[in-house]
Amino acid sequence: MAENPAYPVGLRLTGRKVVVLGGGQVAQRRLPALIAAGADILLVSPEATPSVEAMADAGEITWQKRPYAEGDLADAWYALIASGDTEANTRASAEAERHRVWCVRSDDADAATAWTPATGHSEGVTVAVLTTEARGRDPRHTAAIRDAVVEGLRDGTLVAPHHRTRTPGVALVGGGPGDPDLITVRGRRLLAEADVVIADRLGPRDLLAELPPHVEVIDAAKIPYGRFMAQEAINNALIEHAKQGKSVVRLKGGDPYVFGRGMEELNALAEAGIPCTVVPGISSSISVPGAAGIPVTHRGVAHEFTVVSGHVAPDDERSLVDWPSLAKLTGTLVILMGVDKIGKIAETLVAHGKPADTPVALVQEGTTAAQRRVDATLATVGETVRTQEVKPPAVIVIGEVVGVGPQTSA
Repeated sequence: MAENPAYPVGLRLTGRKVVVLGGGQVAQRRLPALIAAGADILLVSPEATPSVEAMADAGEITWQKRPYAEGDLADAWYALIASGDTEANTRASAEAERHRVWCVRSDDADAATAWTPATGHSEGVTVAVLTTEARGRDPRHTAAIRDAVVEGLRDGTLVAPHHRTRTPGVALVGGGPGDPDLITVRGRRLLAEADVVIADRLGPRDLLAELPPHVEVIDAAKIPYGRFMAQEAINNALIEHAKQGKSVVRLKGGDPYVFGRGMEELNALAEAGIPCTVVPGISSSISVPGAAGIPVTHRGVAHEFTVVSGHVAPDDERSLVDWPSLAKLTGTLVILMGVDKIGKIAETLVAHGKPADTPVALVQEGTTAAQRRVDATLATVGETVRTQEVKPPAVIVIGEVVGVGPQTSA
């Protein structure tokens, strides 16, 4: 006869005593969730991993540095038995049975009175997956099911359109550098909930193809040197659609606040009384060099990096950049939106003391299938951009870090 299946239940452990025996890897994995649940945790173990010890040092758990002793489970509501001493585990399990304490055994699921499910979270929902029998349990299979369900909830594929959770107002979502997999989980979920998406050219365009047919997609068309939608028009479009009770996502490339005019949009929405959520994104200033094999900092090479907008030339009276000071820095200089100005920028840096042979890398369409890296020096970069026909968007990296990794020019 098959075993009876486990009865799933959610334990409310706030302020209630939980005993954990053993301070190894099992405890390290399970303790954060118990801490988050607000449990009053007693750890009994002669030793602990550095991470577990840090939890004790921070006051998140109480640690008694000794082996298990009879009576440790008195007044406990829940016990996690995960020590390396099988005999002590058996005695503790027997004590838990006598005191009617629900007990998980990491070394013997058959002897346990409770099993730990594979859990995941998505915006207020906890997903817990249990196998039906102790024998033959495959934690990898259980975890795979958990991951599939959580991912479906996060990207909206498991939520019926008429039951989906809508977020009224506007979300300024940083879409990352271009690869659709580099948007944050929260950003992707908000896209799945949207009624209207106002998208930049530099956002992760592939994600737009996944949107349901009813979603209205508006191209902000802020293409350099081509057609453009004035910032005021974008602000007005955000306000207009939000006032209609729609869930609006402003999908921006990189991070909304890194040369992205996110604060201008946020201020306009605030003045109109429209609630706004800001979802940070992975900035191209770090991710694109990384994708091209260039670390913006490296031990013994660069202890700082500076990110600069290059859309205004150094000799333009509108420029707010102190180029002479930048020329004196020894770290990494990352320039965004500077392809057509890089020749003048390089001349200015050299004129104020930056060595002419300083390495330069230009990474075009970073993190996408069209990614291309072109290397030069400050002395040659202006001509290189012309001869190699480097086009925006491209991230420019100046400094010795350009040469510390493998060269992957294309």
